[in-house]
Amino acid sequence: MSDQDQSNEQPEQTAAAEAANPQEHSGLAGEKKTALAMFGLLLLIYVLMVADRFLISMLAVDIRGSLGLTVRDSITLATMFTLGLGISGIPAGQLIQKYSRRSVVLAGLILLSSSTLLFTQAVGFKSMFAFIVVQGVGMGFLATSLFSLSTSYFHKSRAAALGIVNLSFGLGSIFGHWIPGVLRDHYYETYQDLAWHMPMYIFGAIGVGLVVAVFIFIKPWFSEVQAPKKVIQDSGGADSWNNFNTKLLILMSALYGMVIYGYLGSYPSFLRTVAGLSASQVGAAVLWFGIGGLTSYYGGKLGDKFTTKSVLFVSSLILAVVTLFLYNENHSEFIYKLLATGVGIFGAAIVYTNLAGGHVKSLKRSMTGKGSGLFVTSVYGGAAIAGLCMGTLIENYGWAAAGQVQISGLCVVIAVLALFIRESEFSK
Repeated sequence: MSDQDQSNEQPEQTAAAEAANPQEHSGLAGEKKTALAMFGLLLLIYVLMVADRFLISMLAVDIRGSLGLTVRDSITLATMFTLGLGISGIPAGQLIQKYSRRSVVLAGLILLSSSTLLFTQAVGFKSMFAFIVVQGVGMGFLATSLFSLSTSYFHKSRAAALGIVNLSFGLGSIFGHWIPGVLRDHYYETYQDLAWHMPMYIFGAIGVGLVVAVFIFIKPWFSEVQAPKKVIQDSGGADSWNNFNTKLLILMSALYGMVIYGYLGSYPSFLRTVAGLSASQVGAAVLWFGIGGLTSYYGGKLGDKFTTKSVLFVSSLILAVVTLFLYNENHSEFIYKLLATGVGIFGAAIVYTNLAGGHVKSLKRSMTGKGSGLFVTSVYGGAAIAGLCMGTLIENYGWAAAGQVQISGLCVVIAVLALFIRESEFSK
């Protein structure tokens, strides 16, 4: 029988099966709609919680004044949630195996929301540091559970499911850069120097409401589903992380973490204190980083069409050029938006995506989970010290020099390191 005959026969067989079991078919269709609704709720939660994590960086100037912090302290705090993210990945995976994804989602939401509310009770650097790290742990629990769930329930469309999750991150980044400044400016006339508390209260309260929503609406038959096991044929790639490509990519990813989180942690403060923009104007400018990051799907397609080496080399050099102009106080708002978009496209969408792909390709196909884990750990390992390094450079050499050294300079280093990637040793 030809392929055409088989393809014509399949719809007839499906229709016959549906006619023979209409109630079963209706039940499956209803279950799918319910699953999509629950997945939609989890994506909404992810969008809002991603936005939550940008509160500290967007309100850093107000927090610094309220708590009597230095520039270095405030920029360090703006990136410290990455420390919590970095240390939570492995424990989150173990908790999912021992308990359930739903339980880990609830734990992550509780940690994240409670720490957001506690930000308003901080009395200095140490207490705020502790609350921010806890927030990062909560975010790590939530993200790990969501990635695990999306690739298990939608196992036939894993790339699409992960693409939607990454799109949700981009939306959260947009809202996280925009909403805090708007809320702060709205409440400033009433609360003055404590106006930065209101976004914390609002996001914290929303988080508490989402805990209740997960408890009521997310059902275990959806959250605890397991993907069917498949036999994966390995071809190429290393059988452990102890290989040249993986070690090189760990270094490159850590440097990228210092670049992108050095930017995210410091740029809102620069725009407020040096460029003289209001909190809402800063949000309107920096949210374009998230818009640029929405092109990550096409960034991944570049890595499929061209070699990882060439994509990372070219995009890192372009990112270095774009970031050279970031810390200039004489730009118009339009130029700040344009630069933020450029960082989002060439940093978040292209470099980030292809570093992640490189980690996966450097190991055997059966070890993709370990490759992804190494990527996350190395990026957030670099990010954890990005704020401290950037703040120290700013205090000693000024904003422009700090940006040129840590952001533009490290982009050039990443580009040079990309030339040493051994494409022939990647998995097929």
